[in-house]
Order: sequence, then structure tokens, then C-alpha cells
Amino acid sequence: MEIFLDKVNSFIWSGGLVTLLLVTGALYTIKLKGIQFRLPSFLSDRSSTNSGNSGLSQRKTVCLSLGAAMGTGNITGVAAALACGGPGAVFWMWLSAFLGMALVYAENSLSAIYSDDEVKGPMAYISKGLDSRKLAAFFALMCTGAALGMGGMVQVNAFSSSLTTCVSVRPLFLAAVIFILILAVITGGAQRIGSAAEVLLPAAAAAYTVVCIAVLIRNRSSVPTAVSGVFSSAFGTRQAAGGISGYTLSRVISTGLRRGIFSNEAGLGSSPILHSAAGNNDLSSQGMWSMFEVFFDTFFCCTLTAAVILCAAPDMSVGTALGSVLGKLTSPFLSAELCVFAFCTIIGWYYCGETAFRYLTRGRYTAVFCIIYAAAASSGALVSAHSVWTLSDIFNGLMAFPNLLALILLIGRVKPYKPR
Repeated sequence: MEIFLDKVNSFIWSGGLVTLLLVTGALYTIKLKGIQFRLPSFLSDRSSTNSGNSGLSQRKTVCLSLGAAMGTGNITGVAAALACGGPGAVFWMWLSAFLGMALVYAENSLSAIYSDDEVKGPMAYISKGLDSRKLAAFFALMCTGAALGMGGMVQVNAFSSSLTTCVSVRPLFLAAVIFILILAVITGGAQRIGSAAEVLLPAAAAAYTVVCIAVLIRNRSSVPTAVSGVFSSAFGTRQAAGGISGYTLSRVISTGLRRGIFSNEAGLGSSPILHSAAGNNDLSSQGMWSMFEVFFDTFFCCTLTAAVILCAAPDMSVGTALGSVLGKLTSPFLSAELCVFAFCTIIGWYYCGETAFRYLTRGRYTAVFCIIYAAAASSGALVSAHSVWTLSDIFNGLMAFPNLLALILLIGRVKPYKPR
């Protein structure tokens, strides 16, 4: 089965999808006149934090969406990218994030135009903008699968593997506890999910940042070498000398882009679903905040992880890197961080999955989906890591195709950000 899934995954994530992501991101970067560079001025505008009279506050919406993106991919995913693609994968993660910032702006702008109380996110602009309910249903089906896989099982699998290295706990018992915790939050709807993310995410991100900076300070002499390695490896300088640049470079690019997308989710269509919960449905505002989330997720958090690994971990292990500062506290700290990041992703992706499921069933059986989601996510503590990651990559790719098609065909509806 693993061999079959690997072949399907390789077929989906062939050069076609990677090229489509890059080209669409480049088109919107040009169309929106380099909107990525307008983010600092937007963040400095205090009116950008205003929210409407209903729905989630802007702070909760940002924490919810950022929490859904900042899962275990920011730690274990980056480590996997470096192990597979080498330091050069970091460059391609940056590129995917830069172009992805334009993509999420476009996604959220279109979502604000077409969404209503019944149909939200890509389902809205695919079904209404493209007049294709079948394509919208396909996206919703893939989104539901991605929520169960990437949003749930992958996250639990990653942090449970880390947890069992420092605490002796039976997988079945752990799965039962996780099931109860997830159910306790997601049954409260968007408000409870947003409140949980608002409390957990900032604290975990701040603690992780402090420790990573401490590691970089301790290993500051290795920083220049790590930076030069990212760029030289990205373009195959050393590999070309050995005559194997073609295969190696393609692996570096593919790995970096896939892990970058897995982390920041730009182009998948999850961001506009999450931002549809906001009280402020202003087109530009939600688009700009979604760009900030991609920037913080990849350029800041993922880069921190990559930097500490390249500077302090010859074995490409996050644990080894953090251990240079934390010592015996490394395993408990890493497990706690993975747990919080994973939990924020799990509850955030539930909202995506539920919204997609509502579209497929026309609002029925949501209580059943709630239980199914909690059960599927908690089962991540019992399954192998390889199959879960591969399935997640498959659903990610299948989500991206209809979403990118809609972004290309509806490019005329997206307008550049204009300060108030």
C-alpha cells in the first residue's frame, strides 16, 4: 500500500502542479503590483484590526488561521525537508511563501466577494464565480479528506511520537485522551475554537522563538556558513560539479515547495474558509491578514527551525539543535511545543473540514462529522508516519488543482490593496 500511495503522490506532485503553483503566484504578484511589499504599511495601520458586529474578532481569526497553518510541519516538516532536500530546500520554501502571499490574498478577496452564510471559501467562488457546483463539490471532498489527514492524523502522529520518547504512555490511552480533548473544543463551534487558538498559539510561538534565538546566539559562528549553504545548495553549485545536478536540484525544489505549502497552505484554499469566520468581511483586510500569516509561518517560524538545525544539528534533528541550550529539558519542551502547535492545527482544520462537509451534505450530519473528525485525528497516535504524510500530500495536491483553476479564471475580480 505504501508503494502505491508513493506512486500516486509522485504523480500528483509532478512538475505540472509545482509549475501551476509558481506561475499562479507569479501572475498575482504582477497583477497586484508586488502586494507582498505592502504588508508592513498595512500592519502599522491600527484600523486594520477592526472587526464587524458579528463573527470572530480579527485577533481570533488570525490566531485560528495561523494556528491551522502552524502545525507540526513547522518543526518536523522542516526537519524532513532538510533531510530530503538539504539546505537548498529552505530557499524554495521561501519562494513558495513569497508567491503564496499573493495567492492567499487573492483567495481571501474572492471568498469575501462570493461567500454567504451558506457557502464559504473556495466552494463559494468556484460554484458561483465559475458556475460549477461539481468542481466545488470535488474541492469540498478533497478538503474534507485533507482535514482528516493533514489537519488531524498527521498532527497527532507527529506529537505523539515525540511524547512517547519522554513519557511512557500506551498509544491507545493517548488516543482516547486526545479524542476527548478535541471533542471538548470543536463542539463549541468557531467561537470556542478561536478562543482556544488565541490563548495557546501566542504563548507557544513566543517560547519557541526565545529558545531558537538562544540556540542561534550560542552557535552564532555557524550562521554565515548555514546561510551560504542555503543558496549554494538551492541552485546545485556543488551538485553540478559532480554531474548529478539535474536529479538533486529537482528533489531540492520539489521538497522545499511541498513542505512550504504543507506549512503555510498557500494555494490550497484553507485560508479563505478560516477567514470567512471573521466579523470583518472586508476584501482587502482579510487578504492582507492572510498574507501576514504566511509570512509569519514560513519566513519566521520555519526559518527559525531551519536555522537552528543547520547551525547546531549535524544529524538534521530539531532535538539535537535545541539540546545545545535546553539539555535534559529538550524532550519535554519539544513535546509540549509540538502538542500545542498540533492542537491548534487540529481545531483549526476542523472548521475547514466541517465547512466543506456542510457544503457536501447541505448542512446535515455535522454532529456526526464532529465525532468522526475527533476519532480520525486521535487515530494518528496508532498509525505509521509514512502513510499519513503521503496521504496528506495527496489530498493537498488534489485540493490545489480546482482552487488554482478558479484563481486563474477569476483573476479579473481581484483588486490590489488600497489603504483607507
